[in-house]
Amino acid sequence: MRPRQQRMLAVGLVVVGVAIATGLTLQAMKDSMMFFVSVTEVSEGKYPDNRNFRVGGLVKDGSVNREEGSLEMTFLVTDLRCDLPVSYTGVLPDLFREGQGVVAHGQLAADGVFIADEILAKHDENYMAPEVADSLAEHVGEQTASLADGSSECSPQ
Repeated sequence: MRPRQQRMLAVGLVVVGVAIATGLTLQAMKDSMMFFVSVTEVSEGKYPDNRNFRVGGLVKDGSVNREEGSLEMTFLVTDLRCDLPVSYTGVLPDLFREGQGVVAHGQLAADGVFIADEILAKHDENYMAPEVADSLAEHVGEQTASLADGSSECSPQ
């Protein structure tokens, strides 16, 4: 082979190698990506099946239920349009309370209850996770429009 052909072959092999490495890296990252889904999207069935995802909103007032002496609890997360029942077993963040923003990480069970394996609460009065704030802002506008035209607020699961 001529030197020019050798260089072209070497460049071609490097390009193929980089492409394969990029493909493998993206495939590995695909499994570790975390999706954020709003409560309304969950109620519409728009969530990843058999995969963990994050859902966020406000903890609905009066919805927190915990038996005394137990780490298991249930509560409702709302985006001001729809509510989602959440079940969690474990120690909650100190700032977790009704009416405050929360992000739950876990999976949706067959019965429509979100089984959380991690709960994140806001860390001060002025902060809310950007995804939760965007979701709430979007649904406040939709709620106002739907109440004006008389349409239903939330689709069934």
